[in-house]
Amino acid sequence: MKFTKMHGIGNDYVYVNGVAETVADPAGVARKVADRHFGVGGDGLILILPSDKADVRMRMFNADGSEGEMCGNGIRCVAKYAYDHGLAKSNPMRVETGRGVLSLDLKIGGGKVEQVTVMMAEPILELEKIPVDRDKVVKGAREHEYRLSVSQGNELIDAVFVSTGNPHAVVFTPDVAAVELERIGPVVERHKAFPRRVNAHWAQVISRDAVRMRTWERGSGITLACGTGACAVCVAGVLTGRTNRRILTHLPGGDLTIEWRESDNNVYMTGPATEVFSGEWNG
Repeated sequence: MKFTKMHGIGNDYVYVNGVAETVADPAGVARKVADRHFGVGGDGLILILPSDKADVRMRMFNADGSEGEMCGNGIRCVAKYAYDHGLAKSNPMRVETGRGVLSLDLKIGGGKVEQVTVMMAEPILELEKIPVDRDKVVKGAREHEYRLSVSQGNELIDAVFVSTGNPHAVVFTPDVAAVELERIGPVVERHKAFPRRVNAHWAQVISRDAVRMRTWERGSGITLACGTGACAVCVAGVLTGRTNRRILTHLPGGDLTIEWRESDNNVYMTGPATEVFSGEWNG
C-alpha cells in the first residue's frame, strides 16, 4: 500500500490515494500504521476517495481504528494532496465528508497548495444532535455551559458542547499549561454524558482575539492540533462572551485563524497543509 505522510500544524495522518489503492480493512490498517513505534506513526489514517457529489471524498480513522465524521486539519491536507497530485484542480475544491460536502478555498504558491480556508458549515448546538445526554449534565455557571462530574464525582468542570461535524467539549481555564491532560482527557472523552465519546479541549483566553488551547482527541489521545476543535473553541468563546467572532488560535503544533461569521452562521478555518514524505506499507 503506497501512502503519503502529511500534517496540518502537527496533526499528522497517513494518507492513501483511494483512487489508485484499495484498503480492505481501513480500521485495522489505521491501528497498525498509526503506531509511532511499530508503524509509520500518526494520529490515524485518511483515505482520499472518488466521489459522485464532490471533487473527492475523505474518510478518516483515528489511531484506535474508530471512524470520525470530520477532521479539520485532515481535510486541508486532503485538498493539498488532491490538487498537488492531480486528482482535482478545482478552486474552490469540494470535499465529501461525514459532515457533508464542504467547500475549500486554496492559496496556491509555485503550483502547489500552501494555505487552505475551509467552510466548516454551521455549528450544531442542540445537545441531542451533538450528541450529549441531557440527563447526565446540569447547567453550569454561564449561559451555554454545562457541568460535568468527573473522577468519581470529586471534580466538577464546566464545559460548552459544540458539534462541528464531530462532538466537542470546551473547557475554559486560566492556565492551559497546568491542565493534567493525560489524566483528565480520557475521563472526559468517555464520560457517560457522551454516547459517541467526545473530543475534549482546554482553552485559555489571551485576549478577545486570541486563545491558546490543548486537545485530547477522541480515539487518538493528545494531539498537537485539532481543526474542528479550534472551531468549537471559537464558537464556545462567542457563546460565553469571552472572545470575538474572529480569533487566532494557538495550538501546540501551530496557529489557525478561525471565524464564526455572523453573515451566514458558518465557521471558517484557515491554516497550512504540509506533505512530509511518501512510502510503501507492507504491514
